[in-house]
This record gives sequence, structure tokens and C-alpha cells, in this order.
Amino acid sequence: MCNTWQFPTAAGEEIGPEHYQKLPYVPTLNITGGEPFLRTDLEEIIRVLKTKSRRIVISSNGYCTDKIVRLFEKHPDIGLRVSIEGLPKINDTLRGILDGFDHGLRTLLELARRGVRDIGFGITISDDNIHDLVPLYQLSRMMGLEFTTAAVHNSFYFHKYDNRILRVEEASAELKTLTRMLLRSHRIKDWFRAYFNLGLLNYIQGKSRLLPCRMDREGFFLDPCGRILPCNVLDESMGNLKEAAFEDIWNSPRAEEVRQKCRRCSRNCWMMGSVAERIKAHGPSVMLWVLRNKLSGAAR
Repeated sequence: MCNTWQFPTAAGEEIGPEHYQKLPYVPTLNITGGEPFLRTDLEEIIRVLKTKSRRIVISSNGYCTDKIVRLFEKHPDIGLRVSIEGLPKINDTLRGILDGFDHGLRTLLELARRGVRDIGFGITISDDNIHDLVPLYQLSRMMGLEFTTAAVHNSFYFHKYDNRILRVEEASAELKTLTRMLLRSHRIKDWFRAYFNLGLLNYIQGKSRLLPCRMDREGFFLDPCGRILPCNVLDESMGNLKEAAFEDIWNSPRAEEVRQKCRRCSRNCWMMGSVAERIKAHGPSVMLWVLRNKLSGAAR
């Protein structure tokens, strides 16, 4: 779903740890890519960001096991989500990496053996892997790991604009099965994930978002070259950390212009980064949905 790897940023244009010092304190921070473990200064960046957030999660393909383990031996309190797009054959075909499933799984096993707790893997649903969705969730349960879901999206960030799910009925059936399984879990976190997957089902079926997007106020995307954007879908910069303080950018007239464009956005994206805070904000109504569907055994 993503061609980012074909468009690497120039190292000389990327911001460094000193620029990350400008960031405000945020509850949760996700480091993504490309592949974050290709950065030679990732550990320095982590040291800075740990002063800026109570929870940091890195998204990775999990391939560089030794490098990942060395970082987590120094920082066992951060999290890791390995992108696994299916069981071995499907994963390695989709990701184009020889033995990618093996490397990702070994990374998770090594971290688990060392007592790292905030680890798991996730799948980006497409026509090619929809029937591996539930087996992957079952594998995560057996291993005691977190499991996250996404669906193919189109964006400047992905350098991809033709992603589509054509096998909508099959994808919907698999998502409904996963949602029912999450609702049967004894973990409250899984119940809220069930609601997230309901929204993912909605997105795949071409319907409007279950909850309004507020990324213009509740979060932001920082690209490798310092631009502050509302998200990784709307290519509208509020300003650049190389040139100004974060607070000046966030409260600028240009930021308000971008927010107006956000409010007119019709993309209906449904990704965890832009949805998690919305689910928390609508906690009572989400919990009502959970209770109603737990009692009925369905997911509507």
C-alpha cells in the first residue's frame, strides 16, 4: 500500500535531535517511517522524545533484530509495533522482503524474552491479506502480544493514490469476525479496539467516519524535514521547526488556515493515530455500544 521506500528523504535535509527539543509535551508519540531503524541517530532522538511524552511507540518492519534489541535494552519502557501483513507467504510477498515474517517474529520473541512489555504487531488490510486477519489475531493472543489493524489508504505520505479494497464483502466478514472476538475478550482495551474495527469496517464500505476528525487540534504529524502538518494525509504545512518555535507555528494564522481546510476534508480516513483520542473523548457512547453488542453477541 505504500511507496515511501521509493522516495527516501535526503539525510542533509532531515531534522536532528536538537529540533525535537522544540516539541511540546504530548501524551502519546508514534515514531514511524519508512523504517525508523535506518536512522543512525534514532537513540539520540528517543532520549529527547522521552522528555516529551509519557508513551513512545515505534512502528517498524522488525527486520533489524539486533539493532532493535540493543535500543530496547537501553529503553525497555518504550513500545514497538511490527508491521506484519499476513502469515509468512503473504507477508513476505506484500512487503517484498525475504524472510520478513521470520525477522519480525524473531524480533518480538527476543524483546519478550527480555521482558519488554509494550510490544505487538499489526496488519494493514488489503485484498491480498484479508483471510490472514483473524489467524494473525489468534497468533497474537497465543503469544500474549498487542494486535493492531489498519486498512489501505491513499496519501502523499504513502506516495500512493490508487489503493482500493475491491473484495469489500470478504473484508467486511473478516472484520466482523475479529470484532466479535475482541468483544468476547476480558480486556477493556480490546472492547475499544472492537469499536475501532467497527470504524474500519465503515471506512472499507465507503461510509462516513463514526467520529469526527480533530487532528487539527488534538494531534499533528511531524515529517522528517521539520514540517508540522495536521496529519499524514493532508499535505498542508503549518510551518517548519527549523524556522520557528512549535508554539509560534501552532498558534499562527497559517495554522488556522490549515485547520479550516481540515474541517472541509472529506477523506473519511480511519487510522489509529487520528482516532484514538476521539474514542477516548466519546468514551461513554463507545462503552454503550460495547455493552449493547457484548450482550447481543453481534457487532453492529
